Amino acid sequence: MTTVFEERFASHPADYVNYDTERLRDEFLVPTLFTADTVNLTYTHVDRMIVGGVMPVDAEVKLETVDALKSDYFLERRELGIINIGGAGCVEVDGTVYEIGTKESLYVSRGSEVVKFSSNVKASPAKFYILSTPAHREFPTKKVGQGDAQVIELGASETCNKRTLRKLLVKDVLQTCQLQMGMTELAPGSCWNTMPCHTHSRRMEVYMYFNLPEEQAVCHFMGPPQQTRTIWMHNEQAVISPTWSLHSGVGTSNYTFIWGMAGENHDYDDMDKVQPTELR
Repeated sequence: MTTVFEERFASHPADYVNYDTERLRDEFLVPTLFTADTVNLTYTHVDRMIVGGVMPVDAEVKLETVDALKSDYFLERRELGIINIGGAGCVEVDGTVYEIGTKESLYVSRGSEVVKFSSNVKASPAKFYILSTPAHREFPTKKVGQGDAQVIELGASETCNKRTLRKLLVKDVLQTCQLQMGMTELAPGSCWNTMPCHTHSRRMEVYMYFNLPEEQAVCHFMGPPQQTRTIWMHNEQAVISPTWSLHSGVGTSNYTFIWGMAGENHDYDDMDKVQPTELR
């Protein structure tokens, strides 16, 4: 088992406007999430979010702490959200085993000392996408299946953004400290997500795109509304959106993405919308 860890620092919008393509990708793109029997972690200082992926194949994989946390175990001062985008698997939390199927999720409480990941079938391994944020208190560990989610139908075929949004780890489903996660699936023929787009200085956000054919791509938009930039992304990659940045994307085909937020407000609709005609 291997842990791969990377640390990223926060960026100021006045500096961001001078970044070239390579610098944008270095600062905000998380290009690799899933490698066999490895825990891939990227620590951004934007709200101290950790973005990661775990794909157990030949062995059970344990979530270990990293030196940057200066903690005895990973969740000593943190909470954890997990969404499985691969085959069926299990997450063991302090001796309790949770069966997590495709597109099912698990919230793991602060103070959980031992977290292990495994796949049910080696040929179709689980792919556990994980987000972790600092937490000031404990809430119960809880599985949230697709049937437990709050489902919202959004957009329209005429505007190429017909999509189904599933709120999984959000305040109306279970209690968390600050982490909020969900999944949005675009209908065939639709390619735009989060339009009209928005910002929210009360919290940052991370998008992870998947179910995107290998020969297709997503163009992710970011930045202040009057200074937008783009990052071209491929299947199973994530992108970090600072508090000052909008976050929206358009694909060369339909796709699914996981959104995850951290900050001081749990209200999903707390956003400052930006109309398409206002973008520059």
